[in-house]
Amino acid sequence: MKKYFAEFFGTFWLVFGGCGSVVFAADYPELGIGFIGVAFAFGFTVLTMAYAVGHISGAHFNPAVSFGLWAAGRFKGENLLGYVVAQLVGAIVASGALFLILSGKADFETVGGFASNGYGDLSPEGYSMLSVLIAEFILTAFFVIIILGSTSKDAPSKFAPIAIGLGLTLIHLISIPISNTSVNPARSTSQALFAGGDYPAQLWLFWLAPIAGAIVAGLICKASKKCCE
Repeated sequence: MKKYFAEFFGTFWLVFGGCGSVVFAADYPELGIGFIGVAFAFGFTVLTMAYAVGHISGAHFNPAVSFGLWAAGRFKGENLLGYVVAQLVGAIVASGALFLILSGKADFETVGGFASNGYGDLSPEGYSMLSVLIAEFILTAFFVIIILGSTSKDAPSKFAPIAIGLGLTLIHLISIPISNTSVNPARSTSQALFAGGDYPAQLWLFWLAPIAGAIVAGLICKASKKCCE
């Protein structure tokens, strides 16, 4: 249960900090942090919680990461469902907290996109379903490779959270204009549930592409053996 609670809190912080930076700070008049600030916000959430609870749960905070580590042989399948449930609950609770805060704004009318992910008309720059699928697959695959490599026994000890956090930052710098960056099914689900509209109908892609990319990365690392030790 300690592992599940760690995953809950870690995913909560990722969604609250990362998506919260989009909802509250990205376009703030004159002092908005922009998408560069948002990218760093997501990276910082993972970096900080990896140090805080990584020794308890391994700091997945993402169903795709859990599947990737399982495919690599670094995570037991018997814990997979519990981790995914804890991550989903943490993400949804965080989105609920963001909604409560946002709805208290004086001129509040609607949550709008609420930092949700999408393709086609719901993509920030109108990228197609295929474009988003390819981007999410590749970016999640490399994210899992970064995680597996930086946490292998031959990697410099205690620096993994930095590499992983900066890796997630880079991923956001690349793909915010494409899909608003998911690489995390829990993060996508939590925001789409509150944004409503056409966002929930597109969630299938933000489960399929990240998990497929993560599993492929896990299998590649398992075959190479070095980064899975």
